[in-house]
Amino acid sequence: MNYNIIIIIILIAGTGYFGCGITDPSTGKRIFDANSFQETIREANGQIKMIEIKLSQGAKPGHGGILPKAKITPAIADARKIEYPATDDCHSPPRHSAFDSPRSLVEFIMQLRELSAGIPIGIKMCVGDPAEVAALVQAMVELQNGPDFISVDGGEGGTGAAPPEYSDSIGLPLEEGLAVVRNFLVGAGFKDKVKLNCAGRVTNGFSVVRMIALGADITCAARAFMMSLGCIQALKCNTNHCPTGIATQDKDLQYGLDPYEKTNRVYHYHRKTVLAAAEIVGTIGRESFDEVSSGDILRRVRQGKVQTLAEYLPEVETGCLLNGMGPPRLQEIWDSVRDESAILAGVATNRSSTKRWIY
Repeated sequence: MNYNIIIIIILIAGTGYFGCGITDPSTGKRIFDANSFQETIREANGQIKMIEIKLSQGAKPGHGGILPKAKITPAIADARKIEYPATDDCHSPPRHSAFDSPRSLVEFIMQLRELSAGIPIGIKMCVGDPAEVAALVQAMVELQNGPDFISVDGGEGGTGAAPPEYSDSIGLPLEEGLAVVRNFLVGAGFKDKVKLNCAGRVTNGFSVVRMIALGADITCAARAFMMSLGCIQALKCNTNHCPTGIATQDKDLQYGLDPYEKTNRVYHYHRKTVLAAAEIVGTIGRESFDEVSSGDILRRVRQGKVQTLAEYLPEVETGCLLNGMGPPRLQEIWDSVRDESAILAGVATNRSSTKRWIY
């Protein structure tokens, strides 16, 4: 079985619009700016291959990020298009200002696609209330447009800077979150237009295969690569005192991050993980990742009872939600959000609830 390692650069459009926004002189808040966005695209000289709008992530859905001023170097300031030397911490708001509903989010995606001359545009989200996913997919169906990819982050994902209560309790776990997004896309007949990416403690070959079996087209990892780099989970990412030198600008601490040694470790971790995933696919009698299905993976759900993932998180028929023939709970949610004004636009405000529906 052949596989390739492909390196791409993704421009992240977060709530602070760093690299694609400006500070509004009247309010002092960061806002999206088309000229700044296009300038960043031009300066990259074709290296930016994807653009991802970050709605929320497993680490801190509903929270904005904070970059301490001690960590802001001239290079970081230049990349974020903020002033240097920094006089204060760099805050990312907890919500976006460029859109305020699922429909306006889709329209924002269309705007970015036009401004970037067709670079693939996606969104990153940690699933909370499934109704918010339903509202987004309905807007996509209505406008016959939307993201080229959706990155689903599990509630179990996160960084050492994440509030423990959030990383432990907020947002759907990756398997359930991925199944919710998959089923709404399939049920709306829109899955063939959107690629699904996923992250949330995807750390080994089997977890890669398991996510692909549940409908992911791509898997990615952050925590696992950080640990291959030498992270010991000291939970000091946001303090500038990372003892391993990874998440700090302190020159004395950075001494521990040997780029030659650690590059080798990261390379081998990635290579061996992909190889393990490929071997598992072959072991279960499949010739490619495309042939893996949720019926191939077994799970013990309780003592003496085993189910396939297809039974545990069942898939839906293509287009079933459009003709009212979806599974009862899924159809109920779909029908309840037809009037967009009747629900909170949670995907636009980064609200991620603790509801954990399983389909």
